[in-house]
Amino acid sequence: MIPSGEALKIVLNNVRPLATETVSWHDACGRILAKDVVCDMDMPPFNKSAMDGYACRREDLPGPLHVIETIPAGVTPTQEVAPGECAKIMTGAEVPEGADCVIMVEHTKEEDENYIRFTKTTTDTNICYHGEDVQSGDIVLQRGTRLAPRHIPVLTGTGCVRPEVAVQPKVGIIATGNELVEPECLPGISQIRNTNSGQLRAQVEQIGAAVTYYGIVPDVESELDATLKCAMEANDVVLFSGGVSMGDYDFVPDVMTRNGIDILFDSLAMKPGKPTTFGVGASTYCFGLPGNPVSAFLQCETLVKPFLFALMGHAFQAPWTEKRIAETYTRKKTAREAWIPVTLSKEGIVQPTSYHGSAHIAALTDIFGFMIIPQSIASISKGDKVTVWVL
Repeated sequence: MIPSGEALKIVLNNVRPLATETVSWHDACGRILAKDVVCDMDMPPFNKSAMDGYACRREDLPGPLHVIETIPAGVTPTQEVAPGECAKIMTGAEVPEGADCVIMVEHTKEEDENYIRFTKTTTDTNICYHGEDVQSGDIVLQRGTRLAPRHIPVLTGTGCVRPEVAVQPKVGIIATGNELVEPECLPGISQIRNTNSGQLRAQVEQIGAAVTYYGIVPDVESELDATLKCAMEANDVVLFSGGVSMGDYDFVPDVMTRNGIDILFDSLAMKPGKPTTFGVGASTYCFGLPGNPVSAFLQCETLVKPFLFALMGHAFQAPWTEKRIAETYTRKKTAREAWIPVTLSKEGIVQPTSYHGSAHIAALTDIFGFMIIPQSIASISKGDKVTVWVL
């Protein structure tokens, strides 16, 4: 058995980055930048009014001020503001030469025709200055950034309408087990529904992978072998669920090896998830995940997703935090690191939830994350800090 941290290092050390492609900015959300985005112009490109109001000289306040023109957004001023003058201006319009502030329209009153007066004693400049946000040549988004909605206006505002991004990893998902039926089927005697495949698909699609599902394969070596061959031809990564433990019908590791996959680990000092297996082939990676759904879910979160991000050039940041525990937690077996589902109180205290083991997927429905009990630790006292992987 190897610790979970060592397993993650092995996984990440074997990454071969994927190719890149350009996509429209319409389709860029969720993709990983493969190239820095550089601004092609100063932002703002001119001194811009931040308010509807009047552009004027601060030294001329409170007025009266003669209104010499009206400047809508998108229209270039035609006159310079001289002493005793102002220009009516709209939000986003270019501030005319000579003006050093914009007084808000609600802080003025009209006097004679084409004259206004400032009704307050002080004013902010209310000007967004040329180049104060970003200057031409600045890197505005770095390679490796996972593009979120907040990044899209940065792309479009700098003219980057076809960003270069990492190709989406192709992931094949294979469920194994004679006892499985698809979710739309009513299980017969000794059967259960296949929940892992949908769960894994949702997890990896959430981070931008392209998934092909190969269905349920019975615990028959020849059928597992044929399905793996097919999946390896079409995918960068193959995920098995089930068939990786020590039972008489757990053929997945042997089938991996037979197909040129060099297995780098097959046992984790982690509960749940001990029989997790990882191997590398000439052009394909294989993960053998445990059949129990909590185990499969957790190993996908902590190993598979960071690996897929790394393939795309994104430096995944593990969602660790520290919280105090609401009650003393004890366990008898300490050979493995334990990952315990917890909820979070309004006071920020974590509470172990009712959890019956790695088949109890419903226990994860409302949890905050998993607290980690290190190897050889038997007890955590009430009020102690625990490390939590946040979901």
